[in-house]
Parts: sequence; structure tokens; C-alpha cells
Amino acid sequence: MADVPAHARVVIIGGGVIGCSVAYHLTKLGWKDVVLLERKQLTSGTTWHAAGLIAQLRASANMTKLAKYSQELYGNLEAETGVATGFKRVGSITAALTGERHEEILRQAAMARAFGVEVEEISAAEVKQRYEHLNIEGVTGAVYLPKDGQGDPANIALALAKGARQGGARVIERTAATGVTRDGRRITGVDWQRGDETGHITADHVVNCGGMWGHSVGRMLGVNVPLHACEHFYIVTEAIPGLTQLPVLRVPDECAYYKEDAGKMLLGAFEPVAKPWTLDIPKDFEFDQLPEDFDHFEPILERAVERMPMLAEAGIHTFFNGPESFTPDDAYHLGLAPEMDNVWVAAGFNSIGIQSAGGAGMALAQWMDEGQKPFDLGDVDIGRMQPFQGNRTYLQARSTETLGLLYADHYPYLQKKTARGVRRTPFHTQLLEQGAVMGELAGWERANWFARPGQERAYQYSWARQNFFTNVRDEHLAVRQNVGLYDMSSFGKIRVEGRDAEAFMNHVGGGDYSVPVGKIVYTQFLNQRGGIEADVTVTRLSEFAYLVVTPAATRLADETWMRRHLGDFNVVITDTTAGEGVLAVMGPRSRELLQAVSPNDFSTAANPFGTAQQIEIGMGMARVHRVTYVGELGWEVYVSADQAAHVFKTLFEAGQDFGMRLCGMHMMDTCRIEKGFRHFGHDITSEDHVLEAGLGFAVKTAKPDFIGRAAVLEKKETGLQSRLLQFRLTDPEPLLYHNEPILRDGEIVGYLTSGAYGHHLGGAMGLGYVPCPGERPADVLGSRYEIDVAGTRVQAEVSLKPMYDPASERVKV
Repeated sequence: MADVPAHARVVIIGGGVIGCSVAYHLTKLGWKDVVLLERKQLTSGTTWHAAGLIAQLRASANMTKLAKYSQELYGNLEAETGVATGFKRVGSITAALTGERHEEILRQAAMARAFGVEVEEISAAEVKQRYEHLNIEGVTGAVYLPKDGQGDPANIALALAKGARQGGARVIERTAATGVTRDGRRITGVDWQRGDETGHITADHVVNCGGMWGHSVGRMLGVNVPLHACEHFYIVTEAIPGLTQLPVLRVPDECAYYKEDAGKMLLGAFEPVAKPWTLDIPKDFEFDQLPEDFDHFEPILERAVERMPMLAEAGIHTFFNGPESFTPDDAYHLGLAPEMDNVWVAAGFNSIGIQSAGGAGMALAQWMDEGQKPFDLGDVDIGRMQPFQGNRTYLQARSTETLGLLYADHYPYLQKKTARGVRRTPFHTQLLEQGAVMGELAGWERANWFARPGQERAYQYSWARQNFFTNVRDEHLAVRQNVGLYDMSSFGKIRVEGRDAEAFMNHVGGGDYSVPVGKIVYTQFLNQRGGIEADVTVTRLSEFAYLVVTPAATRLADETWMRRHLGDFNVVITDTTAGEGVLAVMGPRSRELLQAVSPNDFSTAANPFGTAQQIEIGMGMARVHRVTYVGELGWEVYVSADQAAHVFKTLFEAGQDFGMRLCGMHMMDTCRIEKGFRHFGHDITSEDHVLEAGLGFAVKTAKPDFIGRAAVLEKKETGLQSRLLQFRLTDPEPLLYHNEPILRDGEIVGYLTSGAYGHHLGGAMGLGYVPCPGERPADVLGSRYEIDVAGTRVQAEVSLKPMYDPASERVKV
């Protein structure tokens, strides 16, 4: 048995497929002193019993890129290591049984074309030709991906482990990580135990690849890794005479997937209401199964026998129930943990660990090696998780839903049903009383739209116009034509204070923060490549204090970015999000409404756009910021939590004389897309250069050095490789969401990064990058553009300037 060295550059905890992949890829980058500790045997947690489905298409371009990389890697591993991975491209079919599901898979097929994944849209009859055993009754259509595959999960992991060893890594089994030593925000070493033998290994980095133990390993390391093990069921039949190689088949409307393997059929399920297992996994768990629960699986099997009649004649060789770890949002965890500066995470793979592990290991290894993300990983970055999401009660409740969401209809605006109501703004009760229909983001309950009297206060999901479409239209037009009020309390609020506050802000951000007290700066935090790590506003509160306002979902990530760049600056950073409620008063009559409830001066002379002032309001006090994310005259009213209910009552009652309408987050999205305002995480990410995103106006290169300055100057010299354009469909009927392919003169050149309906401009709208090296703006705009909407090409108008109020005259009136 291998000796544990006294020191390692990195200790990887966990010997499943992802731990082996991280070790493999670090050695490929030339890392020495790589040590992997596995408590029992490699693959003995969940990897060994995985189904081994290896698909290419994921929900975003970069996740698809990682899945495609996994396939290519597994296809070559056998030649490199001599370990057979069993990888073969058998293709896959996803069959729809409803019109809504058919629309979904057609949109997925369009997305696949944009991402460079080979795909065919096929009829029920064509499904039968490729899969003769299937009963196609009720099949409304399907998609076929010829390059999808399957493999042997355990051997893939063992091949990666052997490749890591060949690269110099030490892969040590039957050795558990039992504790750590730490110095501030760094782990300095890992305690280990092997039988009665104990020891300590010092380490520069630690990677949590603990799988379903990832939550408890995270607690040991001082980081939050929200995941929970669920019971996952499948059966394997006896050998079926004449059964030969078939594509992987998914019938999500029946919660089922089918895989032929060595003449047997595997039937697995992602049922709507799952069975959480436990966070307290037995210490001796190794290659273990969970107790059978045939009653739980029987409804899936009954439908499967009707769908594939040959199963009725086949005996069941294996009824398997094994644990898989699931995260609160069904995306895996990857990256540098916010709480520590040398603890990395790769865990929580939501039953897609085999297809994800190759790419995820590659991406994490590059991140560790270069000290920055190789490309945008926002979908899976562990920094997206909120601290409360590590709560055990929360995780158990949410995990009943997340397993089934893999095969649920992935409707636009779909809201989670479980583990709700954790974070509520000061206006929560008042908004519910007025008909608010809540959505959830980062745990926050937010009013997404307002139901009319007598209207059901619930989403009725569809790919067509949903039941709230006209509600949002009315809210949108109220803000455009009159005045609307909506709750922005969930947005992050971070105070930066201290004698070096100005110098620190000028170092970490691209804007100029040497401004008078009360000035608001719209700005980005850039990385060294000029990519956008955060999109925020910064308000100077005093000589030594600033308020950084972030999107709700990125507050922790943005705070972490600042903390990691503090250096020797004498500054204190404090999250004050919960301390203030925020009401946005927006629209042409917003000034009149505020003047009706406050004696303060809201004129442009006294309170110009981009400035804040302290005001009296009703019988209370507040601070108003004259900014907008909807493209209209308006103010954000910041009020301490103790006075929030009073200020809401004051504004709401006064608003009745103005015909004011309460509005939700969907309205904010439809208004911002008309104005061409970018949405962080979709339109702008860490890999989108700030100049190509059209935000050069917010970057002040004349000031001394700041993070990303060199990359901005270089891009100005070398020229833009792409531009972010705004699109509007000329046909008012189709709807856009995101990832629809962009066609320029008949050729796919990109995809929409975001989409929504422009109720004022009268059509679906989107933003998206178009490659244009060496082209002038007029060249880019002079082409013919179409958007592929579920396989139908729809003509689109295009603009570099906002289509709504391009000169921002309405904002500054």
C-alpha cells in the first residue's frame, strides 16, 4: 500500500470519477506532488453504479463544450492507459409525448446547432426505424444525436487514475481524510487515517471531490458545499435474445431512460418526487446498495412495459437502488470555495457525473494552474451557492424535487416548489396582499408578477404565451407611460469602508470612483483578460465609504472577488443586504409621486441622474438613488428595515392618485431588454470582454492601473473580434428566451445570450454576440439576420444602440 508523503502541492479528497479526473488533468499540466486520498476503494461511492450515459448537449455553450471534451477524452484514454473505458458512440433519442415537450426538444435541437452539436429532428415513424422495440403510440416527435454515447463508469475512473499515476500522481486508497489544520483563509494540511495508522500531510491546495460526502468534507474544510444524497433506481433485465446495440433512449414524459448493454436492457428513472437518503452516510459504506423499494419504482416500470412491450417478457436480473448526490439547482459545484483561498470543489454531479467529469476536471485543473477561470463557469461555480443552502433541513426538502427536475418539462420561468420562503424582503407580506406571484432566486422570494382580482395566483407553464403574459405587458406599459413600483430589496448591498476605500475601489473596478459624495458610478469589476467578473453600481456615501449594489444571485461572488483583491488596502467589507429594503419608483410620473410624499427636491438640478440624496418620506427617512434598469425616469428608495413597511404604505397609498401599478421582476426584464441593458450571467460573463460587450463607456483607462486595464488597452489596439447586438423579431408572435441560434446571411454565427418580449416595441427581443473581426459597425449592421426559433427561421431587426430611447433622454429628463 502506497505511503502517504509528508507534503503535497495538492491533496484531492475522494476517488470517484471526478477526483481521478482532477488528478489526471493536473498531472497533464505538469503538476508534481499530486496526492489523491480515497477512504475505501476507487469508485466505491457512486461512480461504480452509474448508468454511464455520455451525452453532448447541455444547457449552455460552455457546459456543452465540457461534455464534448469528456467524450473525446474517454475515446482516447484506452490507447493512453491500456484500460478499456467501454466508450462507444451509439447515439441517443429523446422522444416527446406532448406538444409542449416537442416544442422543448425542438428548441434544444436549435440550441444544439448553435453549439456545434450534430442533431436530427425525427418523426415518430423515424424513431420506430431506429428503435424497433418501442411502442410509438403518443410520440409527438423526437430528436436524435448521433454522437452521444455510453461507457463503463468504473473503468473510465480507473483509466483516469492510471493516467494520473503515469503522470506522477500518488493515488492512495483506504486512507481517509479526517481533519485539517488551517491558517486564516488557507488550509495548511490534512490529517489522515488508515486503519490504526494516522498521519498528517501538508498541502498548498485541497480539492473536495467527496461526492455524496462532499457536504461533510466541506464542513471539515470550512466551506459550504450544498448537496444531498437521493435514492436512484434502475433495473437490469435478464439477457434478451436477439437484442443488439441500440441508441440510448430517453422518454422524459414517462421519467424513464433505456440503455442496451451486453444484450440486456437497463431501465432507469428520474421520478418527480424523489426519496432523499441521508447526509450522515455510514462510515463503512463501500460498493453498497440501498434497500429495494419496488412500490416506489413500480409506476415507472408499468409505463415502461407499455412503452417497450418486450420488457413484459424479460426477467429482472437486478433491481438496483443506489445513492446519487443532488444540488439545490441541479448544477454541479466547481471552483474555488468563497470561504477559503486554497480549497477547491468538484462535487454534486446530479446523476451526470460520468459525462461531466472529464470536462469538469479539465476546467478545474486549468483554473488551479492559471489562477483564473479558463472560461465562464458561472453555471456551476460554487460561488453561486448561498450560505443558508448548506442547511440540512433545506437540502433534504429541496432534494425531493431536484432529481425529478432532470426529466421535468424545462419551461421558461419554471419555479422550484420545495424549500421555499427562506429569504423574504421587508415588503413580502404587503406584496402578497396585493396579488404578488412569487418566484425564487438565491433563496429570495421575489414578486415576479401581479395577478388581477379573481385570477389564479400561480404559474401556468408553457413555451407559448404563459398566463402572466398580459399582466407583465400591463406592468411594462405602466412603467413606460405612467409610474410603477417594485421591490428590489433582494439585490446585494456591500459597504466598502476605510481610509483606503477610494484607492481600493479604483484598483478593483474599471470606473472612476474619485467622485463627490452622492455620486453613483455604473461599473464592472474586470479580470486580467478584460472579462467581466461583476456588473454593479457604486455609490459614494462619504469620504471613506461606498455602497456596492450587486445582482441578487451574485452578491456572495462579488463580495468574494473584492475580498480576494484586498491586498494591503485598509478597508472593511460588510454585507448589508438585509439591513435595507429597496423600492424602485419608475416611470414618467415617478418624480411627481415622490414629490407628493417628500418635501425634498427631485429636480435634475438638485438630484441629477447618477446621484443619491437623503430624503424625508412620509414620517420616515430614506436615501434615493437616481438610476434605472428599465430605461425610464426613476429612483430606487433605500430605507432601513425598521421603516420599510411605513415607506411602502406611504408610497402605495399616494400612488393610487397617480394610477400607479405594482410591478414584478418579469417587467424589469422585459423593459431592460428593450433598452439593451445587459444581464450579468447571460449577456456579460467572465469571458466576455468589456469592450465587445459594448460597455467601454464605463471603463476609465485614464486613471492609474486597475485590474484588467492592460487587456482593455490591448483590445483597443487589436480591435474587436465580436460585438453584442440587440435583436427584435419582425413577426410579433414567436417568443425568445435564450440560446436561440443567430443566422447572419443564412449562416449560424452565434446564439442569443438572453431574450424576452418587448411589449412597447411590439416583438420578442434578444441580445447576442456576432463575430466581426476587422469589420466596421456599418458592415455588421448591413447583413440580413434571422433567429432560429424551434427550427423556424424568423427575420430580425438588429442594432448596436438601444432600440428604445437610444439617447437616454427619458432617463435624464
